[in-house]
Amino acid sequence: MSGRLLNLALLILLALLILLAGRSQPGTMIWSAPDAARLAWAVAALLGYLLACTWLLRRHRPMPVEPATSGLMVVHASQTGFAEQLARYSAEALQAAGLPARTLPLAELDAAALAGAQRLLFVVSTTGEGDAPDGALRFLRQVMAQPPALGSLRYGLLALGDSSYARYCAFGRRLDDWLRQQGAQALFDRVEVDDADPGALRHWQHQLGQLAGGATLPDWAPPDYGRWRLAQRRLLNPGSAGGPAWQLAFEALDGPPDWQAGDIAEIGPRQSPAAVAALLRQFGWDGDRELELDGRRQRLRDLLSVRQPPAPELLAASAGLAPEQALANWPLLPHREYSIASLPTDGQLELLVRQMQRPDGEPGLGSGWLCLHAPLGGEIALRVRRNPGFHPPADARPLILIGNGTGIAGLRALLKTRAAAGQGRNWLLFGERSAGQDAYFSAELAAWQADGLLSRLDLAWSRDPLAPAYVQQRLGEQAARLKTWIAEGAALYVCGSAQGMAPAVDALLREQLGTVAVDALIVEGRYRRDVY
Repeated sequence: MSGRLLNLALLILLALLILLAGRSQPGTMIWSAPDAARLAWAVAALLGYLLACTWLLRRHRPMPVEPATSGLMVVHASQTGFAEQLARYSAEALQAAGLPARTLPLAELDAAALAGAQRLLFVVSTTGEGDAPDGALRFLRQVMAQPPALGSLRYGLLALGDSSYARYCAFGRRLDDWLRQQGAQALFDRVEVDDADPGALRHWQHQLGQLAGGATLPDWAPPDYGRWRLAQRRLLNPGSAGGPAWQLAFEALDGPPDWQAGDIAEIGPRQSPAAVAALLRQFGWDGDRELELDGRRQRLRDLLSVRQPPAPELLAASAGLAPEQALANWPLLPHREYSIASLPTDGQLELLVRQMQRPDGEPGLGSGWLCLHAPLGGEIALRVRRNPGFHPPADARPLILIGNGTGIAGLRALLKTRAAAGQGRNWLLFGERSAGQDAYFSAELAAWQADGLLSRLDLAWSRDPLAPAYVQQRLGEQAARLKTWIAEGAALYVCGSAQGMAPAVDALLREQLGTVAVDALIVEGRYRRDVY
């Protein structure tokens, strides 16, 4: 458009020069005074026209997106301003974790910039009965109408909606499907937020923390934790090369809880007693002193245990302050999420937690608290978050369950639900390091096989000295069976590592079934993932 306008303006200017040259005195190139005045007015008018065109083009032209090396872009499409606000919060959280990030309206993202991007986050709302926000219309008509190839793009998507409408999160779902069809790969599964649900927003924050290298990001709205008791902690894989995995059981102290297979436990972690003691020594504070903070009186050591101290270079600023002044600027520790491995009928909420280590060798925040520091019989802050995207099918259709490591926890709850309903057409593919140390719940799986609940069980051990294998290899070996089950209406549930297993399984599925078929399974709700 800009090139055509410029060419037109030059042609007009040339015509004016020829015209006025023809009106000059014969045999000279000198114009009369009236001719010169007319020329000046014509040139001024033309310049004004060009300036107006330039202003209009700049106003409506999408801003260029800088290369991915400049940071992570958070693109938003908002009708009421909420999506833009969440995009800004997301960018600020990533910046605080040391990952450069900035926001951009979806209207200013053009096809060339989208095709050249490597990582983008989308925060988009749906308005009315499934409509895109007004600010997304240019993107819909100009970019989505002539789709670019997006094979180099990895993205995350937060879809805002209201389930009281029939077409809940319709624009977010449409954008997600379109990105996949153009070859883009999701960094994690789409996060849907029903009427600003704080649990879903915390899950989005959890994903942001994973993008920032597992950084500890403060919650925008901390969970309303319940009171639970740590009833059991049992190491399932002593001597494993993959790190300790603990089976944990909790009992509710505030009445009988309710959840479904697929739901998530949000844990409120605490600093280790040693870390709290070190802070008390550093500032010379009395840990048994009671303070009024967070709406109730608590001991100082308890207040310290649930807060994130500033970075070492900023911690000195708290020296000399009263404890209540210092702690007012220390954010609460963020929650940690774990797949629930049991059902309410079991009488306990069970988790399978891998004991993680930070780069400096210290235990991870959540796993360190649960596996090492929390006293057995002590109180745990826990909240159950609904995760409808991983709930079991409502019917008895065949079920293909694929997972690795502690991902067996979420699959175990699904199998328990199927067993309770007498639905026996289930196929489990599970991978870990060693059959000798990492065969979690092996007796239970064997019993389900014997009872006919498990039609098939395929195991893969990556450290097997004779025949090492990964779970995606086992799935590839059963490609014909996979296609048969899918043709018979089976649903696929994947739970476990988002870094190695889940992408490899997705690639295998697309290789064997075709990308169009896999995308159709996603749209139909027959391909679901709980990966981390």
